[in-house]
Amino acid sequence: MQGMSLSLAVTAIEISATIAFALSGLLAAARARMDAVGICIVAGVAAFGGGTLRDMLLDRRPFFWVDNPGWLWAVLLLCAGSMFFLRLNHFTLAERAIQWADAIGLGLFTASGSQIAINAGMPAIVAVLMGVITAVFGGVLRDIVCNEVPTAFRDHRPYALCAFCGGWVLVGAHALQAPDWVSLLAAALTATLLRSIALLTGFTLPSWSQEPPAD
Repeated sequence: MQGMSLSLAVTAIEISATIAFALSGLLAAARARMDAVGICIVAGVAAFGGGTLRDMLLDRRPFFWVDNPGWLWAVLLLCAGSMFFLRLNHFTLAERAIQWADAIGLGLFTASGSQIAINAGMPAIVAVLMGVITAVFGGVLRDIVCNEVPTAFRDHRPYALCAFCGGWVLVGAHALQAPDWVSLLAAALTATLLRSIALLTGFTLPSWSQEPPAD
């Protein structure tokens, strides 16, 4: 019963994270003025990219979205409904809207990715890195397809580091034998809150400041 409860919790978090990242991809593609096909592709890449890479590295078959084809329909319906809504209301799409959807997906995918790796018997550091990959890689692909330098690399505000911290919260909660739902919730909230704080305060990580050598 406990295993079934954990599986349902992870699935619920993955669904929520998929929707959040699909929305961030949809907004990014709409902001780049792509057509309907481009919007659906970018939303799908953002939603499924990180989890697909995680499944490849953990040798999980079938991929999570192949095992749950309803998620594909959900993303397509989200794209169709959102495009209609945005056209009808003529919203101006700001980068801030993409960042908030991204922050929510970051936390949720951190928790689910790390938990799936733990379930596969991976060591703690591997589980944490699987959480980071799940949380970050979809956004990286989204930005590349939109012909932008990925947010994870360019704005200097903590991004992957937030997922890294969230993953260790999950590992620590398991070590303390906290209930599974508490562990997942704590990890997701940690990563999302850290990213939200960085967005609100403008806190940045140190950047490489050495000037290039003169010719």
